[in-house]
Amino acid sequence: MYAPPLAKGTNIYMNWVQIRFTLTATNHETLEDALLAAGALSITLEDNADQPILEPELHQTPVWDELKLTALFDATANTDKVLAELKHALGEALPPCKVEILEEKDWVREWMDQYHPTQLSEKLWICPSWRTPKDPNAINIMLDPGLAFGTGTHPTTALCLKALSTLPLKGKSVMDFGCGSGILAIAALKLGAASATGIDIDPQALEATTANALKNGISPEQIPVSLPLEHYKKTYDVVIANILANPLMRLSDTISNLANDKGILLLSGLLINQAEDIINTYQQFNFEPIQLEEDWCCLIGYKA
Repeated sequence: MYAPPLAKGTNIYMNWVQIRFTLTATNHETLEDALLAAGALSITLEDNADQPILEPELHQTPVWDELKLTALFDATANTDKVLAELKHALGEALPPCKVEILEEKDWVREWMDQYHPTQLSEKLWICPSWRTPKDPNAINIMLDPGLAFGTGTHPTTALCLKALSTLPLKGKSVMDFGCGSGILAIAALKLGAASATGIDIDPQALEATTANALKNGISPEQIPVSLPLEHYKKTYDVVIANILANPLMRLSDTISNLANDKGILLLSGLLINQAEDIINTYQQFNFEPIQLEEDWCCLIGYKA
């Protein structure tokens, strides 16, 4: 989704005009550029054919073969003029589209209302910062949806959090490999770990981890973060890698070597039909029975 920042003083309660297109991946970029030139405030792409994209290559942002593209305009926009500009820019007939008026709402509030405290285990909850924890005596991780992956709502993150709740973390050192939002490193510390380190290839993830740690009363010194390679010579009691099957396979030596002689490995981000290949790759570890949620799984291994 592309959304230019709203101008200062923008009324979040106003009506909006929405134009929805049905198109293919081959022509979406030209249409996006034309929509932005015509004054679109945001553009959203959605799958229109139930086509999963599970594991893109690094630095690639694939889209579906068939798309629903939604452009949002100010309510005062002249849609006939917009459509004429689009047709002129494309130099051909427009893809099928539908123009709709969106009713007046507090869109920020509507977005916030989608998120509620989520219980991951008997003692662990994830709670948006604008909500009151349901169980003040539980371990509550305050975490808001953001750019970095990992808010506790995806099955792989939920599986990792549940698994962490069962591990003997007291006094342990933890490596969060591909830390994203930092949710797993933060959870490990709140569950008793002595230290947690986060690494990620995305600088935004490192910023998100530090910011989320501060929201939870954890100083940056307690969760040092960095781009890869700086911590590869260290070993840890617990290594978490909630990434995807291909990088788990490709980086298996690096990830395995991060665990010390009695280290515990927590792997997720993979589908059930990928688990056997991962287990066979990480032969230094003895794995517990696979933990499942929907089509996703989590593996807990102990260094042999």
